[in-house]
Amino acid sequence: MEKKILFISLGCDKNLVDSEVMLGLLAEHGFIITNEEEEADAIVVNTCCFIHDAKEESITTILEMAKLKETGKLKALIVTGCLAQRYKEEILTEIEEVDAVLGSKSYDQIVETVNKALEGEKVQVYNDLGYMPKVEGERLVSTGSYYAYLKIAEGCDKRCTYCIIPSIRGQYQSVPMEQIIEEATRLAKQGVKELILVAQETTVYGIDLYKEKRLPKLLKELAKIQDIEWIRLLYCYPEEITKELIQVMKEEEKICHYIDMPIQHSEDDVLKRMGRKTNHQELKEIIGLLRKEIPDICIRTTLISGFPGETLDHHEALLDFVDEMEFDRLGVFPYSQEEDTVAAQFEDQIEEEEKQRRRNEIMELQQAIVFEQNERMVGKEITVLIEGYLYEEDIYIGRTYKDAPNVDGTVFVQSEEELISGDFVTVKITNAKEYDLIGGVVYESAK
Repeated sequence: MEKKILFISLGCDKNLVDSEVMLGLLAEHGFIITNEEEEADAIVVNTCCFIHDAKEESITTILEMAKLKETGKLKALIVTGCLAQRYKEEILTEIEEVDAVLGSKSYDQIVETVNKALEGEKVQVYNDLGYMPKVEGERLVSTGSYYAYLKIAEGCDKRCTYCIIPSIRGQYQSVPMEQIIEEATRLAKQGVKELILVAQETTVYGIDLYKEKRLPKLLKELAKIQDIEWIRLLYCYPEEITKELIQVMKEEEKICHYIDMPIQHSEDDVLKRMGRKTNHQELKEIIGLLRKEIPDICIRTTLISGFPGETLDHHEALLDFVDEMEFDRLGVFPYSQEEDTVAAQFEDQIEEEEKQRRRNEIMELQQAIVFEQNERMVGKEITVLIEGYLYEEDIYIGRTYKDAPNVDGTVFVQSEEELISGDFVTVKITNAKEYDLIGGVVYESAK
């Protein structure tokens, strides 16, 4: 009997990798993947609960899907991921339409879980957080054929005071290097040209397995894979960025001169309360070193506004720091008071409206910084990875090495010849917007 399944993946790109692994397993076992809610026999919601808004989105999505038991064909509703891990008992008891919950380290058991739920069984599957699922077979890549996320580790040991991740993802666990290389090679054979390395923290990769940081070595091995053109690094903690890593980024042509380095704040008092391992001066030094060694590097960072105890003076100093550092890319999250974290117990919590006001001030400053940087790009030529075509505007869209998917800017590309998603082309920039660029193809290039 044909079984149709709808999959909804929420939250971060690490969650998306888990979703793609589960989709691959389900497809391998005969499930038909559908995007039509009304046609689905089973629906899986892979949830997030990192901050309040993510938790709210997960719960809302579950409740919306639950309605399909009355209006559609839905027989089984399965909840997996971080929310399922964090609220093991509550989901089944409080949302009666949910048939199965699958913890964050149990995604390798998705097929058995869905089958049992379809047979009318209520199912709970939770592996110990020390367990590392290993799945043979191909992921069903959902990002398009030309780029994919490559998860190199699970969990985190940092214990920042605002973060719940160690409680729902466990301690830091590196994926064995040979396993990563095998997966990357499979992805390249499927047509993937850009690998985006992700973990809760990529920079300490290997410390648990090999007793040393092996990210530089891993990058060198990945760069050997034929048909991979770009390798992009996300989630690099500033205190763990070594001279060896910087040197590899300089030497290996395939590694994008792009680094995602979340700093969260600039002021020592706030950083200390956050449980961060760097101070103001050290942040300036690592940013300076990166720009000295790799002059065209694109540095992305994230900040938290309105952390408990952040004074107006702290906020103004952070604005000055952002203005001075001129980050190429920057995102800001208002502090989210998460239960079971140390920071949730801090006094001097800040009102939501004020947290949002401070966030908006930083983003307005950053918008002006990026616009100035974009204006300086006018007249220059740069390689762009084509991602699609907008029929109404008769223009292509793409990304430069400075742009990670879904979080950074876009290049709007004019071309007389037809371009295909996944093509690398050289574009001359003719105009700049607040976050995006406009240009025309000069000539197609191999990279």
